[in-house]
Parts: sequence; C-alpha cells; structure tokens
Amino acid sequence: MEPNIYNKEPTIGSANWGESKNWSYKNLKVHFRVTGKDSNPPIVLIHGFGASSDHWRNNAEIFASAGYRVYGIDLIGFGRSEQNLQSKVRHLNNQFWGNQLASFLDQIVDTHKNGKVILIGNSLGALTAITTLSERPELIKTIIAAPLPEPVFINPIKLFLPSWLIKVKSFLIKLFFHFLPLNILVNLISRTKLITYALQSAYFRSISNDKSLKRIVTFPARRVNASKALRAMCIGMSNRLDSAKGPSILAKIQNLPNRPPILLIWGKQDKLIPIFLAKKLIKFHPWLKLTVINEAGHCLHDELPKHFNQIVLKWLKDLKTSK
Repeated sequence: MEPNIYNKEPTIGSANWGESKNWSYKNLKVHFRVTGKDSNPPIVLIHGFGASSDHWRNNAEIFASAGYRVYGIDLIGFGRSEQNLQSKVRHLNNQFWGNQLASFLDQIVDTHKNGKVILIGNSLGALTAITTLSERPELIKTIIAAPLPEPVFINPIKLFLPSWLIKVKSFLIKLFFHFLPLNILVNLISRTKLITYALQSAYFRSISNDKSLKRIVTFPARRVNASKALRAMCIGMSNRLDSAKGPSILAKIQNLPNRPPILLIWGKQDKLIPIFLAKKLIKFHPWLKLTVINEAGHCLHDELPKHFNQIVLKWLKDLKTSK
C-alpha cells in the first residue's frame, strides 16, 4: 500500500504558546510549555536539533483545542533549558534525553494519574521518544516520529571492536571536539546570514522572511554556554554504544510484548533524511506506519502544520476507535 501524500499549506502561529514553566532534572533547569485542560489526555512534543518547544508554534494549540493536554519540553542543552552543565553532566545523548523525558512523564505529566502519553517528536525528538519507549514502554500510548533519524544503517548494527580500540576512538573524539572552536562557529552561524542557509536545508519552502523561526533558533545559540552544550552533545552522540543508536532501539521495540503503535511522518523533499530511507525502513520494519507529506522538508510539522495536524489527529482518532 502506497503512503498517503498531502499537499502544501501555509504556516501561521506564535512561538509563545501556552504557559511557560520550569522544572528541575538532576539539579538542571528544564523549561517546558503547557496548554489545554489538565484533565485531558496528555501529549508531549519533543523538538529536534537546534530547536525548542517554541518550534511547535503551529501545532500545540490545535492539539489542545482538539481535547488534549499538550506539553512541549526543552531538552537539556536546548531552548531555555540548562546549557551550563559543568561537572553535573559530562555528555549529552539520546539516552540522557530519554531518561530526562521519562522523568518528565513521571513527575510532571504524571502518567500514573493521567494515563499513558502520546509522544510527538521531530527528528532528534523522535529518537528521544523511541529511546524512552525502549526503556519505559508502560508510559507510552503511541509515538509519532516526524521524521525518525538514524535510518541509514536500517539493520541493527553488528560491529564488534576490541575494548582498547573503543577507548582510543572515544579519546580521539573527545580530543577533536575539545580543540574544535565551537564557540567561534556557533557565533558565526547564529549572528550572520549563515543561519538562514542552515535553516533552509531543513525546509522545502523559503524561510528567508520567517523572522520568528530565526529567533526560535538563534536565541538558544546566542546564550553564553551554547557552545559548551553543543560540545557535550557532539561527544555524547559520537561516543554512544551501538545499543543506543536508532536501528538497535527499533529492534528492541519490535520485541516488546505490548508494543505501542508508531507512525512515521516524512516530508517528501526532506534533504537531511531522504524519503527513500523511510521507505527502506518500513520494508525492514513493516509494523511501522508511514505517511508522506508532499512539498515538505525535514521540519514538516512547522512547514505544513495544517496537514501535519490533520494526520496526527486522524491517527489518534483511529487509535481510539480501534480499541
């Protein structure tokens, strides 16, 4: 069966949606937004790399008006959450963020009281969502990954290296990112027209006049400890074990006894993770469902929000009626 393809729709919305709040995880400040009645079923929105809860500017209030309690979390190192990690946290990766998200579901969303949560993630946010699912499946009703990164290898990674070589590799990665002038690079990109070129790679439509989008991305990048957080991410993501990478996580989820359904939503013109990889992914994992949005790039939830929101709400409605 061919994936569904939807057409283009203009975007509107405000980054300052809902109520802005803070929470503490491992003594680090976590910023999040929330909107909708607290008695409604919970949705948690998880942003992608370089973004924040603000990036759900065109989605959160629509989901709230459809009868959901909607949260948007800023992962540690991003948005308005803590960037000055110091000795508290040495490195950042999807395992760390997955644990952060699980604690957020336990303490703030309170799934024990309010029921299992719906997770919607963009790219890195989707990887964080499935990481949480692989460890805490009892918390999650369904995941919508828009899109899911790390499908390149498709098959679970089976690469066995001697421990000494792993240590050498880890040391060289740390050395490289220690001497890489990330503070200069971050300032250069965030304070010049390079930010427009970088953002454009994630969109199909032109974003040259989208001042709100540029503010969403440049604000965290211009914070004093942005380069420190980025260095922690680069080292953490580069030094992960194979078990912490997308293919291995999906293989683990596949064997869950009560596996929640997962919907993939992909932009047909995604330059960062091309659509052929999505199609290859669902051939290897036919239990995944795929919907494709035409004339959309990597940030399709922000680029074509009307169609994205329709797909999400239809998926959730179908889940209710299938019970």
